[in-house]
Amino acid sequence: MTRVSPARVLLAPDKFKGSLTAAQAASALAAGFSRSAPGVLVRQVPVADGGDGTVDALVAAGWTRVDMTAPGPTGLPRHTSYARHAATAVVELAAVVGSAALPGGRLEPLTSSTFGLGVVVAHAMDHGATHIVLGVGGSASTDGGAGMLEALGARILTAEGAPVPAGGAALARATRLDRSGLHPKVAATTFTVACDVDNPLLGPRGAVAVYAPQKGAGPADLGILESALATWAGVVGPEFVDRPGAGAAGGTGFGALAVLGAHMRSGIEVVLDLLEFRALLATTTLVVTGEGSLDRQSLHGKAPFGVCAVARAAHVPVIAVAGRALLEPGEIAAAGFAGCYSLAEIEPDPRRSMASAAALLDRVAGRIAIEWLGAPTR
Repeated sequence: MTRVSPARVLLAPDKFKGSLTAAQAASALAAGFSRSAPGVLVRQVPVADGGDGTVDALVAAGWTRVDMTAPGPTGLPRHTSYARHAATAVVELAAVVGSAALPGGRLEPLTSSTFGLGVVVAHAMDHGATHIVLGVGGSASTDGGAGMLEALGARILTAEGAPVPAGGAALARATRLDRSGLHPKVAATTFTVACDVDNPLLGPRGAVAVYAPQKGAGPADLGILESALATWAGVVGPEFVDRPGAGAAGGTGFGALAVLGAHMRSGIEVVLDLLEFRALLATTTLVVTGEGSLDRQSLHGKAPFGVCAVARAAHVPVIAVAGRALLEPGEIAAAGFAGCYSLAEIEPDPRRSMASAAALLDRVAGRIAIEWLGAPTR
């Protein structure tokens, strides 16, 4: 790789959850580099892993935000948006039917639906999108993607021919999926599911066992939902049950695979491709990435590790910055990071650290500039 002068730094953080969006984190880091190393060329490319914040990351990169109203997880209308560039649309499940979209934060594990997600997808197709990326993190429901498919024109029917009500529990009554009314543009559209989990639909690692308790499902609810999803799978496509990612977002991955013909991909890999991240590395001296917490979960497809893998393949050193780093130094080095900085090292109190995350990132960027780019101390 050809090195260039002056140094060029690529800032590619994910969000610092509870403190800063990815764009705000990138901006704070940029301020620190500008202050400590004004001769360094800095480019901000905030990233996401397919969950909440994905649309914002793409909009920050120049994509168009499309605003609209769609039903939330309980059916109440809510404002949402998706990102659009040329014929590609990126739809973020969390922005329309995620847990944060529940009215008053009240969990509804048996009746929440992904219907609104399908409404957004239909809007994107109706406005010219022929490639839909579904970022499926943070779902409020466990309905196997049934609501999404109904919004796209499919009919889920009981033995008596009546429509099955919304929500995962009601799928216990499903006996037939009528695809005849499916949106005509579905057949001409390619779908990619961007997620960072590989769970199957059913069983001890499935959508219900692993994720439904986080959505408010108690012990009795878990049995109801598992049985209902098993019934739904038998109606729609049992051959997709064990596909990696079928259990993503309460089984939304399953519905997308079985009916929309979707392809599953790592969320961060999809986002980096959409951002044309690899091309940016050709003239980059150093990459700085990070998120609120570097922990065991981060090892499984989270954004900073995806950024690191791609940058290291291009022989560009990568520095991690985190609110807190819970991994051992050896684990961080084994992942390919050249170094790691934690805001907790400067401010150990978690509340104060989160409240002053921007200022702390500014300070950390200054340290990185001195220690990795040879900026003069001040």
